[in-house]
Amino acid sequence: MRGVIVDCGIYRDGRRTEGPADFSDALDEARAAGDAFVWIGLHEPTEKEFDLVSSEFGLHPLAVEDALRAHQRPKLEIYDDSLFVVIKPVVYEQESDAVSAGELMLFIGDSFVVTVRHGEGAPLAAVRRRLEAEPEVLRHGPTSVLYAVSDAVVDHYIEVAAELQVDLEELEAQVFAPTGSSDSKNTAASIYTFKRQVLEFRRATNPLSAPMARLSSAGVPFVDTGSQPFFRDVNDHLTRAVEHVEGLDRLLSDILSAHLAQVGVRQNDDMRKISAWAAMAAVPTMVAGIYGMNFRHMPELDWAWTYPAVIVLMGIAVVGLYRLFKRRGWM
Repeated sequence: MRGVIVDCGIYRDGRRTEGPADFSDALDEARAAGDAFVWIGLHEPTEKEFDLVSSEFGLHPLAVEDALRAHQRPKLEIYDDSLFVVIKPVVYEQESDAVSAGELMLFIGDSFVVTVRHGEGAPLAAVRRRLEAEPEVLRHGPTSVLYAVSDAVVDHYIEVAAELQVDLEELEAQVFAPTGSSDSKNTAASIYTFKRQVLEFRRATNPLSAPMARLSSAGVPFVDTGSQPFFRDVNDHLTRAVEHVEGLDRLLSDILSAHLAQVGVRQNDDMRKISAWAAMAAVPTMVAGIYGMNFRHMPELDWAWTYPAVIVLMGIAVVGLYRLFKRRGWM
């Protein structure tokens, strides 16, 4: 369990205090004090490793199953002995310009907070340090942890959305460059890959709106009654992030449509040029074909200037067609 438990602390009156190393004894001490709570953080525990924690804290089996399996949508569920919240943090990877999502589960109950992290995107260490530096917030008990984690994750949503906005502007400049894209297949693939990243981002932000709206209202068990304004602030930030993501998705759809339209226009231009060259080649071919039929009675064959006259006629026809197509923009 030492490798699974990232941190375990007892908090009393907004400050971390020394306590038993065993989290079961720590929970008993926190409940006996009345104004303290235990915060234990776990990283990708196995079923066997989590059994001891779930039995000691009385966690509901369905919530434990969700916490172990991961791959959950953001949600809030209320059980008899605890509140179960799922949040999906996102990370923008600078090296690959890609978005990846982790998962963070919080169990909020009587004098305890259990956090289960999957992936590397959850800012729990930074949140814990920030809370320990703000005892006036930490005094609100387990609710302060839920608020701080939600606030940190949602604020990072806005930062990631800003990074994606920069990438989108670069992709937009590439698509609408005056010279056009030299490789339309790669451009379409880039747009589609970007759209997949935005979809991953939407899976993290959109479903979280309902839990945040519920936490913003009164009557949620295990949540401090005076915390609604703070969760409303988080919900406002989340709404901004959701709107930003929706805007990115719409712009990507418009860019993809514009790119496909550009590809169609370029293909039409190519077809017109091919048709124009084929038409200019067809006239000499037709004339040469007529005189290549080897008929015996063709009056022009006996004329002295027939050959140069035919060559000049073909040249005039080709030049005339070239000027016509050039004037109409086909060449």
